[in-house]
Amino acid sequence: MFISKDLMKLCAAEFDMDLSDHIIDKFDTYAYELVKYNEKVNLTAITEPDEIVVKHFADSLAFFKYSGIESGNTFADVGTGAGFPGVPVLIAGDNINVTLFDAVNKKLDFIRFLLGELDLKADVVHIRAEEAGKMPEYRENFDFVTARAVAQLRVLSEFCLPLVKIGGKFVSMKGDISEEEKVNGIAAFKKLSSELYDDIHYNIHNGDARNIIIAKKISQISPKYPRNMGQISKKPL
Repeated sequence: MFISKDLMKLCAAEFDMDLSDHIIDKFDTYAYELVKYNEKVNLTAITEPDEIVVKHFADSLAFFKYSGIESGNTFADVGTGAGFPGVPVLIAGDNINVTLFDAVNKKLDFIRFLLGELDLKADVVHIRAEEAGKMPEYRENFDFVTARAVAQLRVLSEFCLPLVKIGGKFVSMKGDISEEEKVNGIAAFKKLSSELYDDIHYNIHNGDARNIIIAKKISQISPKYPRNMGQISKKPL
C-alpha cells in the first residue's frame, strides 16, 4: 500500500469512524494518484503519504463527526481543489449526494480522472462560487455546504450560504482562527439570513489546531447576495 493502513484507521477512529478495508483501499488509490498527478499539475504541497493521511484525509473526515451529515443528504464543496473535503466525504459517506465546485478546471480534471479510478460519481462543476450562488439549480439547494481554509470566514459565508437550503448548514473548516475573523464571520451570517449553530475547536493527529464553525440557514437570503467578486473583495460583509 502507498499509505499506512494502521495510521489511516487510527486517524479515522479519532473522529469516531471505523473504516473498512475497501474504503481504505480507495483512500490509498486517492493518495497515490494525487502524488502522481501533482508532478504535472500543482494540487498540493503535501505529498508525503503519512502527511496526506493526517493533514488531508483525516482532517476531511472530521466533517462527519461535527456536521451531522446523514445518508441521502446533498453536499457541496466550494473551492474543492484536489478534492478536500468533498472526495473523502464521498468515499467514506453513506449515499451522500456530492457536488464539487472549483473555478480552476485543471484541478477538476484531476477530480474527474480520480472519480473514474475510484468508480465513484459526483457532480463536478467548473464555476466560481459567487456565480453558482445565483443559479437556480444550485441556489438554496444543498443540505450542507463546506469550504476548507480558502478565505476569511465572512467572505466564505457570502460564497457558501446562498447555496444552503433553509434549515441547512454551512460548515467552514479552518485552521486556527482569530477572534476578529470569527466575530466578523458571525456578523456576516446574520446578513445572510443565518445564525451561528456551532463553534468547535479540536486537534488533528499531529497536534495541529483546527476549527469548524457552522452556520444554520434560517430563512431565504436577499437576492442581492452573493455580490460579484469585485464587491466581495472591496467590501466584505
